[in-house]
Amino acid sequence: MTYDFDEIIDRRNTSSEKWDNLVQVYGRDDIIPMWVADMDFKSPPEVVKVLEQRARHGIFGYPMLKDEHVEPFINWITEKHNWKLDKEWIIVNSCVVDALKTAILAFSKPGDNVVIQPPVYRPFFNIVTSNGRKLLTNPLKFENGRYSIDFEDLEVKLSEKRTKLLMLCSPHNPVGRVWKEDELIRLGELCLKYDILILSDEIHSDIVYENFKHLPISSLSKELQDSTLTFYAPSKTFNLAGLRTSFVVIPNQKLREEYETILENISSKNINIFGLLAATTAYNYGEKWLNELIVYLKENIDFTIDFFKHKLPKVKINSPEGTFLLWLDFRRYGNESFVKNVFINKAKVGLEEGSIFGQEGEGFFRMNIGCPRKILTEACNNIYIAFKE
Repeated sequence: MTYDFDEIIDRRNTSSEKWDNLVQVYGRDDIIPMWVADMDFKSPPEVVKVLEQRARHGIFGYPMLKDEHVEPFINWITEKHNWKLDKEWIIVNSCVVDALKTAILAFSKPGDNVVIQPPVYRPFFNIVTSNGRKLLTNPLKFENGRYSIDFEDLEVKLSEKRTKLLMLCSPHNPVGRVWKEDELIRLGELCLKYDILILSDEIHSDIVYENFKHLPISSLSKELQDSTLTFYAPSKTFNLAGLRTSFVVIPNQKLREEYETILENISSKNINIFGLLAATTAYNYGEKWLNELIVYLKENIDFTIDFFKHKLPKVKINSPEGTFLLWLDFRRYGNESFVKNVFINKAKVGLEEGSIFGQEGEGFFRMNIGCPRKILTEACNNIYIAFKE
């Protein structure tokens, strides 16, 4: 490999939420953190270099958004996901969660329903309820170790009078599904039938494994393109979460204008010069780095699944189709609070308990395997020793 993903980099005392927040999250600081979804790898060297050069300039005034900041993203989506974007469709935002909040404010009113599909990325819950909207859940079906959409229940939820929005997680976090074309089309047809706007979080769309392909739901038809907002960021792809730069794609002009009005009203239309430079550089020069990263991540996934298969076979893990997250079924080891306590106080490994992704996730744990294999191996051995009895 050209890039050294085995390099261990000390992230403590760098204001890292993942590494410096352990006492607050787990009650102790001697934990191997495998929770929040950022990786322990350096970003592409081209990104590091351009940020170093810009920092040496020494002046950090208000930045100006130019076509050169957006065009690499357009080219990336065209080449990777076969969806040709118009630059007029794109709004640059701080991060995907903030962008989703803005969309909820723009396209629903207090008391309106927003549908989500748990177990799902936990901020989905809060950004709905904290803004006075009503949460409707369309739980994924879990059958024979595989998750799928419950379309019958989905139609019931979409048909309710005050349902306005569906938040789609694609690829799905935490269960790792990469939705197939027929699944997306069926979901989209139901949303069109009931005049539901789709907010499609596609932040993990670039980390997809062999034999699977991410499809932007907006690319599947003109009708879906006109009724979907799609949310992207380089943060997961290139490990740039701290630079808080995202892209919202809104082809429908009326929706785009309504979104921008709310964005202006909440004073959120701000851009970060370092985030823009990092995103531009990553989309221009980061493809080779990403290709090698995906190979390394898949090796981490295979290692972990094989480890548990032979050491702790009562733990069930399906290989994710996308994301760098594993969804571990620990239900055969006892209730969630007991298992969590063993993780923290015996294994000293910090995972996220499944119930924070919705009650449907109770007894599961989410593991971030985006780390050097030496760290992953140590964590797996710790878990084995703690649970082998």
